[in-house]
Amino acid sequence: MLASCASVIPHAPQPGLPPAETAVALGVRAGPSVSDLSLTEPDARAALASFRESCPRLMSRDDGSDLTRPDDWRQACTAAANWGAGSAVLFFLSYFETARVGDGKAFATGYYEPEIAGSRKRLAGFDVPVYALPPDLVRARPGDAEPLSNGKMPLGRYGTGGTFTSYYDRAAIEQGALMGRGLEIAWAADPVEMFFLQVQGSGRLRAPDGTVMRIGYAGQNGLPYTGIGGIMRQRGLIGNGPGQYSGSMQGIMQYIRERPADGRALMDENKSYVFFRELTGDGPLGALNVPVRPHSSLASDPHFVPLGAPVWLDLDRREASGLWIAQDTGGAIKGPNRFDTFWGAGDAARTTAGGMSAHGQALLLLPKGTLARLGVAQ
Repeated sequence: MLASCASVIPHAPQPGLPPAETAVALGVRAGPSVSDLSLTEPDARAALASFRESCPRLMSRDDGSDLTRPDDWRQACTAAANWGAGSAVLFFLSYFETARVGDGKAFATGYYEPEIAGSRKRLAGFDVPVYALPPDLVRARPGDAEPLSNGKMPLGRYGTGGTFTSYYDRAAIEQGALMGRGLEIAWAADPVEMFFLQVQGSGRLRAPDGTVMRIGYAGQNGLPYTGIGGIMRQRGLIGNGPGQYSGSMQGIMQYIRERPADGRALMDENKSYVFFRELTGDGPLGALNVPVRPHSSLASDPHFVPLGAPVWLDLDRREASGLWIAQDTGGAIKGPNRFDTFWGAGDAARTTAGGMSAHGQALLLLPKGTLARLGVAQ
């Protein structure tokens, strides 16, 4: 992955990752009062709307961070559902306390919802297939393969002899391994733009007639994600010298377009391949299966942040500082205080996300009483 751009980070869970330590195991300390944060009314109002959408999942799912239980959120979620036009800042003051996970040192990048040229039907100039999840992509039956380190069986396919094997990698799929099976839900015009849409995990396809089809993550081929920005950095292709490129998404795209054969080979080094489904509704869906919202939603590691929880970021990038809601995950968003901020769609969102690299401090907002139950001194 790029050190300075999460626009080449997938927002779909990647298989085979070792179990992470939890927030509780790492260590949690009480933070300052919510009243000490520079929380503004517009920021709080947007966060409250996203928090409200997350509440049904917050109260029904297990928290992988070990910080909260579903019932801990009940009082705040009940209040959120009935909160009218009153102060949103007051809502967070009334129902939350802050906590610092580990040293609280945060690193945040950005992602966005790409919009690229595409069509439901194959047209002249629209030759890049957008595939649905193949029915032969399955998990191995016990005994047919070694379990992954997380205990799950690996994804792959069964051959004609009944032997389980890895699924087709990116190069094989790009070369036609899935053609003729009726899996195409749409067609894109540009293979480079489609590659980066896969990395984002969702996006929009705009047809020549102006109609828009929204697509979202349906599954992945079971092979590991490799950040091509990291490969470029290792090879000395990123930097400020002659023949080097910017470490932003825009810089990587420039390299691929200027050196098509090398660029194609570079993209194929990321063996991971994402499959899509059509989405309906007013926004791309995050890991909680609720829409992610620009300037309000972020991706985090659910081993360290309860999915659906508010997160306060105080960063060296002013536009990324403020109150966010953890509604998404990402294959490269791993570890404590690692975040990926969502900026929406369009050129401005693409520019902001593509260059986002921010450092600072992070606080979690947890329901009042959580820290006392965990035995954390206050």
